[in-house]
Amino acid sequence: MASRRPPEQQDSDGRTPRPAPPRPARPRSGRLRRTLIAGLVAASVAVPLSGAARPEAVPAPAPAALAPLSLAGLDARYAANRGTILDAERMAEDHGNLRRARALEAMAASDRHFLSFDGRDGGRTAEVFGDLAHAERIAVLVPGSDTSLDRYGRLRDGAGALADQLGPRAAVIAWMGYEAPATISPEVLTSGRAAVGASQLASFVETLRSAAPVARISLLCHSYGSVVCARAASGAEVSDIVLYGSPGTGFDTAAALHTGATVWAGRGGDDWVADVPHVRVELPFCTVGFGTDPVSRHFGAHLFDAGPGGHSDYLRPGSVPLRNLARIVNGRTSQQAREARHA
Repeated sequence: MASRRPPEQQDSDGRTPRPAPPRPARPRSGRLRRTLIAGLVAASVAVPLSGAARPEAVPAPAPAALAPLSLAGLDARYAANRGTILDAERMAEDHGNLRRARALEAMAASDRHFLSFDGRDGGRTAEVFGDLAHAERIAVLVPGSDTSLDRYGRLRDGAGALADQLGPRAAVIAWMGYEAPATISPEVLTSGRAAVGASQLASFVETLRSAAPVARISLLCHSYGSVVCARAASGAEVSDIVLYGSPGTGFDTAAALHTGATVWAGRGGDDWVADVPHVRVELPFCTVGFGTDPVSRHFGAHLFDAGPGGHSDYLRPGSVPLRNLARIVNGRTSQQAREARHA
């Protein structure tokens, strides 16, 4: 078989993300199930100890009253949300939380563009990178755990890096539209937060689709965000759903998502999520775990090369996964890549 060039040698030709190399199967045993349950118990103990001073308690105003989303009304929408952010900054400063106030001051800069902003309960935002009014391709980033106003920088940096990689006629939306669980919490092991977030995500995509009916929209779903996207998949009219750094989705196969989108999956070679047991355990009060590994043969997603990096490296500038994610969003995928599901 002829050798293929690695993604590092595929500069800007944008032909296709390279299929990921085969990964050895990981054992699925009773020991892994016990590990998962032990994790839940440990998280249940840790959360009360760490939750005494919640940053979510910082007061903030109600969101601005906005007209329905339209490309013609974007500037007015951005201005209204900027005003709400400034009000939230003043309230945070009066409350004595200078860290939140400084973060909000940066968000209110004239070159920042928010489709929505709600500073209450940890924050809900949707920030635009690029020219949404003229975008032919739109990537919606759905983040995972530990994403809030106080930990927004990583999502913002990743969205900016992806927008730069995509080039002109494309836009990225950093969608922080649900209450993400903490990494060390019982909620991160169940789909409760994802169920609520999925409804919000599907509604957002429907609104975005109505405003930009001819644009190619892709969902890029990191970590716990992949659980949100999987639950929203059947109600979201998008071209691609990309799962990366995923602990599982709660579904056994990509076909079970009941979506017309192409489902992609990738995982970095040094991503700790590979060691998460890919099982679902029925407990009396909830279901723990998310089942099938999305990069496994059984799940049946189209695989892409996510490089050697760790859990937070997928949108790092210059990285293999960033280039391949951009190729997927841009629709530059060959038949060879689409057949990579069994790599």
